[in-house]
Amino acid sequence: MNEQKPNKHVWVLIFVAALGYFVDIYDLIIFSIVRIQSFTDIGVPADQMRSKGEFVLNMQMGGLLIGGVIWGVLGDKYGRLKVLFGSILLYSIANIANGFVHDVTTYGIIRFIAGIGLAGELGAGITLVSESMHRKKRGYGTMIVAGVGVLGAILAYFISEWFSWRTAYFVGGGMGILLLFMRVGVLESGMFSSLENKNVQKGKISMLFNNAERLKRYIYCLCIGLPIWFVVGVLVTQAPEIGQALNAQSALSAGKGVMFTYLGISLGDFLAGWLAQIFKSRRKVVLIYQIMILLFSCIYLTRQGITENEFLWLAFLMGLGVGYWATFITIAAEQFGTNIRSTVTTTAPNFVRGALIPSTLLYGVFVNWFGIIPAAMIMIVMLSLIAIFALSRLKESFDKDLDYVEE
Repeated sequence: MNEQKPNKHVWVLIFVAALGYFVDIYDLIIFSIVRIQSFTDIGVPADQMRSKGEFVLNMQMGGLLIGGVIWGVLGDKYGRLKVLFGSILLYSIANIANGFVHDVTTYGIIRFIAGIGLAGELGAGITLVSESMHRKKRGYGTMIVAGVGVLGAILAYFISEWFSWRTAYFVGGGMGILLLFMRVGVLESGMFSSLENKNVQKGKISMLFNNAERLKRYIYCLCIGLPIWFVVGVLVTQAPEIGQALNAQSALSAGKGVMFTYLGISLGDFLAGWLAQIFKSRRKVVLIYQIMILLFSCIYLTRQGITENEFLWLAFLMGLGVGYWATFITIAAEQFGTNIRSTVTTTAPNFVRGALIPSTLLYGVFVNWFGIIPAAMIMIVMLSLIAIFALSRLKESFDKDLDYVEE
């Protein structure tokens, strides 16, 4: 059994994986931040910015969904390190190319390619860290990776404020290229390496669907992450519209809201990892965080006459609640054997991100029926209850031995 490399290699791995996710988050949200500035520069009419923006964002989301499957399977078949190198190279080149676009169609195509690349970073990094650390302490590693990583959103905000949108894309691509050099010396997972000479099926995605118990386990893993992206993608991103419905004293800034939300997520990821080590349980921590989401979301959605400062504090607190992102992916990694672990941990976060599409469609139906505030309230309560139920169906995985395969 190989659960722990020499400390030097483990810390190098954690450091590099954390910086990789930092760049990943930067590149993931940079379009949402520079959308208006970039569209204005390339001549998109004001009345088309929303629809064109949805097109480009959906192209990026489509790339994430497809890339999640591609990189997950490749990670199980050929190794976690190859995925880390390949994914970061692809999205770095794509982001540099984004700095040269002059039309929406090209913009969308390049964001699709970037999405494919962005899909591989986090799952491969979490898998590698989980398999390389001692089973009683691996939560600290994934905590550091995600906690440092989400700070990339803060840098994206400030770079967009200080420089042009084209420079913002160049910065993202340049950071990725630098990371490729830093990855030299990082070692492959010992658990994966031990499978290379064994007659074991690896990276076969059909294994998730040809066994009823395994399929339910996978679906439950996906469901526990459902509230996360609704908070970020709707409650905070649509702050101007929600603020108007709440008779806000001044227009609420989605950009500032996203920045404060990610500050909360970063702190939340650190606290979730630490609390899991204290309680010796990931399930208890995720339950606490899901209750926090319900509490702070309901306060936000019932805060008539909300001020900008109140909104920013609530955005931070909602971010704190959804800060179980790393714990969610760690749980997914711990639920499955080494031969399909990369497939699970790479597809799970991207499928959860993709679940925002049907969530927003249903939300749109509820808005037409009930109005924006009741619709948002119904959705966050419903998604949270689904997540809590799914959590109750999963076995506790803290300090589980990961050196096994799925038959």
